[in-house]
Amino acid sequence: MKLYTNPASPFCRKVEAILIETGLDARVDRELSKGNPVTPGTMPVGTNPLGKIPALVGAKGEAVFDSRVICRYLDALAGANLYPEHRLWQVLTLEALGDGISDAGVSMSYEVRARPEEKQFAAWMDAQWTKIARALDVVEESWIDWLDGPPTVAHFALGSALGYLDFRHGARGWRTGRPKLADWQASFDERPSMAATRPRDAA
Repeated sequence: MKLYTNPASPFCRKVEAILIETGLDARVDRELSKGNPVTPGTMPVGTNPLGKIPALVGAKGEAVFDSRVICRYLDALAGANLYPEHRLWQVLTLEALGDGISDAGVSMSYEVRARPEEKQFAAWMDAQWTKIARALDVVEESWIDWLDGPPTVAHFALGSALGYLDFRHGARGWRTGRPKLADWQASFDERPSMAATRPRDAA
């Protein structure tokens, strides 16, 4: 298998962590992909015509994307039970919430990194942060006890999202007013698969 990836992406981090968790890590070759919506660069448009990462070439040569589909594919391949049937809808909902946080955070980053300063839209970035803050508050208030259960794909989606906020938007201080979520993140981020995939800019 082959994974198009970038260590700065929270969506790629989620997939990379799942590869470690499922024991499939050594079966996957990696190709670094760089680009943005304006300049595709080396994004894998031949595998994912949307030009987004992560994108996987599967065990039979098939294209598999986006991160949610890749994680489900890897779980099925390994039989890892990261989507337990008895709480499947909760898992998928929290995964969507984590991915939504990542999506808003990445949108903020693109606004800064892909536009000249005079064309950056501050109100857009503030609106994205408002989405993130609402989502974090919901996790703090309603999901913390659930997160104490066995790890699922949702845990890795949320953990990757929070790591990305630290990486790109640390000055906004997402932990303020969310002590339980901050404690959970500090503990979960030490899990070997998360420690091995902490975000960084590609060389």
